[in-house]
Amino acid sequence: MAARRLLYFTAEDHYLFRRAGRTLELEAKFSGDEPGVSGFRDYLRGHRGGLFAVVADLAGEDFHEEQVPYVRGADRDAVVARRLAQRYRDTRLAAAILLPVATLFAGLYAYTGTFGINVLLKRDMMVWRTVTPDDSRLSPAMRLALRDRSVNATPGAFTWRTLEPGFDVAELPVIVEGAEVDSISLARVAPDRFRFIVRNQPAGTRTVDDWMGALGAVLVVNGSYFSRQGTPDTPLVSAGTRLGPHHYIANHGAFVAARNAVRVHDLAGTDWHIALQGADDAMVSFPLLVGTNAADRIHADWRWLANRNFVGQDSAGRIIFGTTKDAFFSLDRLAAFLKAAPLDLTTAINLDGGPVASQGIALDGFSRHTCGKWELNVRDGALKLLTPLLRPRARCWEMPIALAVVRR
Repeated sequence: MAARRLLYFTAEDHYLFRRAGRTLELEAKFSGDEPGVSGFRDYLRGHRGGLFAVVADLAGEDFHEEQVPYVRGADRDAVVARRLAQRYRDTRLAAAILLPVATLFAGLYAYTGTFGINVLLKRDMMVWRTVTPDDSRLSPAMRLALRDRSVNATPGAFTWRTLEPGFDVAELPVIVEGAEVDSISLARVAPDRFRFIVRNQPAGTRTVDDWMGALGAVLVVNGSYFSRQGTPDTPLVSAGTRLGPHHYIANHGAFVAARNAVRVHDLAGTDWHIALQGADDAMVSFPLLVGTNAADRIHADWRWLANRNFVGQDSAGRIIFGTTKDAFFSLDRLAAFLKAAPLDLTTAINLDGGPVASQGIALDGFSRHTCGKWELNVRDGALKLLTPLLRPRARCWEMPIALAVVRR
């Protein structure tokens, strides 16, 4: 008899429970974005014939801000009723609710913890706006990428610069039709000379610069995906402590650092529990960009563009970090580009991207400060650009998860 499972999905996440006697046990969790849908699709392929019950918890709400004149009592009620009638002409179920600020913050805290409060106070308020492929709000690189799926990029010429033995940096140009449209800030680090650590701060108050100061790091990038509470959405090890979900389906990649070895794993055919066993610091992420049949394991929409971040390993065992300055790359384009680039990569995995994609370096007088800005997604066939509701502030986003390099 097929095992019975319950799929509980909301607008943000999909939770998969397995029946265990008279209780439900969380088996896996998938985010509601393209990588999460891709992971869920892969999971279903491995569970053909399974029996699933589905519970949907989706809000049918609409929010609009209205400027109401300063009136009271019956006059105010009349103004509100008239505004509702103008916006919702054919529905009886309409209501206007005024929430005190304290109640709003209490509700936000209950839903997201301190992370949500800090996001509201520190970051720009972001909204998804519908755009067209040639919209002027997109960067030139993004408009070029959306012109046609066959648009391909080639690596430009670059040279590694050694800051000190075991630590090199470079800027890799991204060339399309003879012109540079994007670039990737690279760092190459030898594990025998530097140490790698993974940290999580659910409150989400630290930018890349804050993390560098707090950890005494020479390099920091953002890590894998996180939940609305700022906690890891994928399995993670920090200073020997296991964080994130205990039940998780992983078939892409993991970064694993132990005392005597550092490796970027291809998890195809490997249980992530085994890959992370004995790790001092580690994290699972997706999708795999370079590895066995990596291109066949990427199922995201080619129009999903964002600032990208990745971590990989070359044939000499060195760890390579890369962060794009623009948002030309979809995941499949990035995978093809890295395979063709003269980086000698044997494995590479994608890290969280978009505005949170950050890289900072401070070593021997060299300084680098790269912050993300762009994310374009596809919802119901429409292009949606993540944009600030008000005038943006020129600052990096806070990062709940950091992957850092420190001196041994």
